[in-house]
Order: sequence, then C-alpha cells, then structure tokens
Amino acid sequence: MFMACAFWGLMAPLGKDAMTHGIDGIDMVSFRVAGGALLFWLTSLFVKHEHVPLKDKLMFAGAGLFGIVTNQCLYTLGLSITSPINASIVTTSMPIFAMILSALILKEPITGKKALGVLMGCSGALILILTSASAVSDKVGDIRGDLLALGAQFSFALYLSLFNPLIKRYSVFTTNKWMFLYATLFILPFSYPQVAAIDWANVPVKTWLETGYVVLFGTYLGYICTMIGQRTLRPTVVSVYNYVQPIVSVIFSLALGLAVLQWSHALAIVLVFSGVWLVTKSRARADSEKKKP
Repeated sequence: MFMACAFWGLMAPLGKDAMTHGIDGIDMVSFRVAGGALLFWLTSLFVKHEHVPLKDKLMFAGAGLFGIVTNQCLYTLGLSITSPINASIVTTSMPIFAMILSALILKEPITGKKALGVLMGCSGALILILTSASAVSDKVGDIRGDLLALGAQFSFALYLSLFNPLIKRYSVFTTNKWMFLYATLFILPFSYPQVAAIDWANVPVKTWLETGYVVLFGTYLGYICTMIGQRTLRPTVVSVYNYVQPIVSVIFSLALGLAVLQWSHALAIVLVFSGVWLVTKSRARADSEKKKP
C-alpha cells in the first residue's frame, strides 16, 4: 500500500508536467487505459487462468466504467488543468464518499463521529475549491480541475460499493485485465482521432518517460500493489496509507516548480485528513463490535 500510494503521489507532478509538454489529458487517459490493458493481458498469460462466466464478464464492463473510465478520465483531465497538490489532496476524500454511499446503498448507520468527519472533509474540499475559484494560475489551482478530481473519487467509491463482491472473487490480474479491456473499448473510439493527431516527432523524450511512468508505475504496478494490500490488510489500515499520496505529491510538485503551497492548502490538508481519520476510526469500531460474540 505504501508503494502504491507513493507511485500515485509521484504520478501527479510527473503526469502534470507531461500534460504541459506535448500531450493533453485525453492523450494521457488513452495511454493509461490502453497501456494498462496491454500489460495486464500480457501478465495473465504467465499466471493461473481463471474461468469467468459471461455474467461476470458483463459485470466487469460496469466495474470498468466506474472504476477506470470515469475515475481515470475525471482525475487525469482534472489534473491537467489544476494544481497537482490540489488533485492529490482531493484523492484522500474517497473514504468519505465510500461512507456516504454505504449509508445510501447498504443502509449502514451514520454515527456522530462519521458525520463530523464528513463535515470536516467537505470543509477542506470547499476551501480548496474556493481558493481555486479565485486563483490566477494553475499552480495554485483551478475550480474545474478540483471538481473533476472530486468526481473521480465519487466514481471510485461508487465502484467499490457496487462491485466489491465481484472483484473479491478473482485474482488481481483477472480483475484488471477485464476491467482495463472494457475501459479501452469505451474510451479509444472517442479519443483515437486526437491521439492519432499527436505531433509525435516533436514530443520531448522527457514527456514520453513521464508518460511511461504513469502507465507502468502509476497504473499497472499501482493497481497490483493496492489490490494485494486490500486483500491482506484491514480496510482501516489501507485507508491510512491514503495520506502518503499527497505528501509525496506536495514535495515533488514544489521541487519541480509545478505548484505553489498556500496557507489554504495547509488548512485543507488538516481538515480533509482529520475528516478521513474520523470516518475510518468510526468504521473500525463498528467492525470490531460486529466481531464480538
């Protein structure tokens, strides 16, 4: 989980830099899903084959739509127009969306601690959005990008709520090869004309290296590490590692000169982190009480 979140944290500044030097958000999303599909299908040739009935294959289409297409499209497009610091801070809000959807879909009760956590997390996100609304540079933020990144977290939380039993039935490679295949089929028919129009000869080598990092580490290895972590660790432990991502992103974004850290960012980090901590701590107590005889 630490490696996955570190990969994703570094992906924000490197992906942002690539999308300002030769390619754009649509191109990056296309490379991520197509590259991920290719790598997972190649890997599946060397691991134990699992039979997937037609019903589950069709369900993987829905999982790919919410877990990859909507999630990656909104996040990558949001990152392309906002600060990598903002995008990485927003990613930690996913447990809050998961809690809200669990209450709506699975009818899980909302405790006072959870409600306070949601309020704090939403306050932090609101501060980011208001700061971005008045920003004059994407190094500070852009309200459109922040909202797109928030939408990406909502989509992924919805994917976890709807398809969690499905992804637990199969291995990491079986799950991802089908999800990324469907994601590629959903995205490429719309994005191919733009990708084909890239001025390949004039794209810097550095941009291709950064794009390669996003595909190999931020997508392929990141998804493998996080799914292994989710199968091995308790959900509350997994959620703690969310904090690694913005820390890595902030450090490298500032070092590369891709973002400016303001007091509002620091306040938003405290509120979002505290909100997520309250939500996951409350969930941990509920889980432990269920296990008591």
